[in-house]
Amino acid sequence: MEWSSCISVGLMFILSVLYILKIGGFWNNHRKKNFPPGPRALPIIGNLHMFDLKRPYKTYLQLSKVYGPVFSVQIGQRKIVVISGYETVKEALVNQADAFAERPKIPIFEDLTEGNGVVFAHGENWKVMRRFTLTTLRDFGMGKRAIEERIVEEYGYLADAIASQERKPFDISKIINGAVANIIVSILLGKRFDYKDSRFVRLLQLTNENIRLAGKPLIAVYNTFPCLGLLLRANKTLLRNRNEFQDYVKATFLEHLKTLDKNDQRSFIDAFLVKQQEEKTTTNGYFHNGNLLSLMSNLFTAGVETITSTLNWGFLLMLKYPDIQRKVQEEIERVIGSNPPRIEHRTRMPYTDAVIHEIQRFANILPLDLPHETAADVTLKGFFIPKGTYIIPLLTSVLQDESQWEKPDMFYPEHFLDANGKFVKKDAFMPFSAGRRICAGETLAKMELFLFFTSLLQKFTFHPPPGVSISDLDLSPGISFNIVPKPYEMCAVARS
Repeated sequence: MEWSSCISVGLMFILSVLYILKIGGFWNNHRKKNFPPGPRALPIIGNLHMFDLKRPYKTYLQLSKVYGPVFSVQIGQRKIVVISGYETVKEALVNQADAFAERPKIPIFEDLTEGNGVVFAHGENWKVMRRFTLTTLRDFGMGKRAIEERIVEEYGYLADAIASQERKPFDISKIINGAVANIIVSILLGKRFDYKDSRFVRLLQLTNENIRLAGKPLIAVYNTFPCLGLLLRANKTLLRNRNEFQDYVKATFLEHLKTLDKNDQRSFIDAFLVKQQEEKTTTNGYFHNGNLLSLMSNLFTAGVETITSTLNWGFLLMLKYPDIQRKVQEEIERVIGSNPPRIEHRTRMPYTDAVIHEIQRFANILPLDLPHETAADVTLKGFFIPKGTYIIPLLTSVLQDESQWEKPDMFYPEHFLDANGKFVKKDAFMPFSAGRRICAGETLAKMELFLFFTSLLQKFTFHPPPGVSISDLDLSPGISFNIVPKPYEMCAVARS
């Protein structure tokens, strides 16, 4: 018998066994003990046939309208519980934070990180790395005057790069990408790069491509059926890019080792290497090279992509709504004048603050959040969810919750203003997630968004390119792991 025939017969046998197990109820244990309801699953593929694989959050939103704020789906053989709406997500991630604090093992991210780092790490390793990350980011200026000075300095380079376009149409995304990246790089490596530096450009390309590829339907198929990895080759480019990025990090920390001084730590890498040397006398090793490589990748990616994407949405929205852009500029003139924007100005600029918050809400960068997993048996809204269950907090349902937002589908800065024009905090504002797994760089992100956005609108007015009307501007997102705007160009006119 030929090999192809053998493989075909073997595959049919496996599928038959799986089907028998399925109809025999071997995977229906979740249905017991009042497990959350959901659509009936097909053998092998589960509910995969129902999904928009390019924008799965839309499918989850539709299902939440049918099954309520806590429901289940089956992707392949994995049962997933989806939680939607502000009240339910808050109950899970905040009120029962410990029970929902784990991360599931997702094939592509296990391949990329091997459980190291902080974003997709598990158990005690995650706790140690998160504690170290938060402490070290604060030590190197996160939320303090020192990092504010770096952002203000970087803005000078950013403004020069935009001014050099001389009012001609250009894509601002790469310039912003470089400026934002230099802030996290200054913490991680203790330096900044010129925007045209070939190594810097390459690191950004690797990161941007991996974010885009991680959102591709083939990756969703690989995560569902990892046994098909060799056939799909879905993760090949992702892993090659990861390796190239980590090769640079390895070379960098070897250079840092040569001049390492625990009394004069220059960067995040130095702080990690000092902990690594101190740990050599202990038996429980967490500060190994694998964690350092994944941490650097985690922080670089998170520190660049989310802020860059949000600012890209922000300037596209300013093109779309020139009246809002003008109101922000009027407030800048009234409060700051020609002085450099500072964080201290934010409390006196309620409209600008509201616009930035609304950009984050409307942009909806991570509609599914990053997945969680239950660390213990838990009851949510009357439903039993066993330990080890894959959880999807549907953040888009929080940021568009009709009970929390007056006009959830519109860009409406008044969501964050009271009748007197004062800024109002909203509990349902969760772009950074919530609970134990909330973004470690939230404070830094808020500072960068305010300073970069305000500084650029102080210096420039942004217009669509000649021949492009406001109605031509497309607010539908591109395909990526996060929600990004489709490529667009604009013109920047210096303000006198």
